[in-house]
Amino acid sequence: MNVPTVNIPTVNIPTVISSADNPFLKNLRRLSAGTTDYRKQGQFWAEGDHLVRAALRRSTRPAIGIFAASFWPLVPIECAWAAPKNIVIQDDLYDTLSALESPSRMGFVFDLPPSPTLQANAASVILDRVQDAGNVGAILRSASAFGFGQVIAIKGTAALWSPKVLRAGMGAHWGLRLIEGATVDDVFRLTVPILVTDSHRGRLLHQLLASQELPMPCAWTLGHEGHGVGNTLKSLAAMQVRIAQPGGEESLNVAAAAAICLHASASALLDKA
Repeated sequence: MNVPTVNIPTVNIPTVISSADNPFLKNLRRLSAGTTDYRKQGQFWAEGDHLVRAALRRSTRPAIGIFAASFWPLVPIECAWAAPKNIVIQDDLYDTLSALESPSRMGFVFDLPPSPTLQANAASVILDRVQDAGNVGAILRSASAFGFGQVIAIKGTAALWSPKVLRAGMGAHWGLRLIEGATVDDVFRLTVPILVTDSHRGRLLHQLLASQELPMPCAWTLGHEGHGVGNTLKSLAAMQVRIAQPGGEESLNVAAAAAICLHASASALLDKA
């Protein structure tokens, strides 16, 4: 296969893969299709230019750039330079990697960062077995936006570096301290107040905000989409908090509830500034 060249440094001239049986491509398919394969391989797959640009803004470079052959001549120069190694593959082979209806024609392999040390006094989000990848990614995005720099994912939560969570996070991953596979014992180490969300019990969030009783920094705990926060974590809570729903719905989507709660805490902090 003839691959057009673009005006980039010699070090980034791509390696060409044209066989569906190439071992690297087989591993890449596992990364792109699986949810936890990144834990075995120590690398993860992120598709599209938005995610790589978000990583570069946080001084994180991908290990490998992957490009469809037809797109290679059109690659933005900063994306062609993003990784120390580039690989170009035929368009039909690239399609086997993409989970998108309209593939972006480029993706990147990143080295999985080492698991960070839990910071006991950090504004945090605790995810207690939140299982939907879209919800988890949206919560990470809200955490980053509203100043909650640490996310503690209890075992049973959707894999944080899976492709679906990465897409939903829209680049938030690179601004957060992400702790996977945590246990309740890890939560015990927090020194900030733990707030637990509940659909029907606890103090009303808007009243806590109005009375300036909403602590910040704190650790908001968000639970399983069906069962909510587990009893053990509830027992650690400084308070349970509910969101007023004058429209009469039974409950809110967990990602929507997270955005409301985290924004309230950020507002409380700004009001005190």
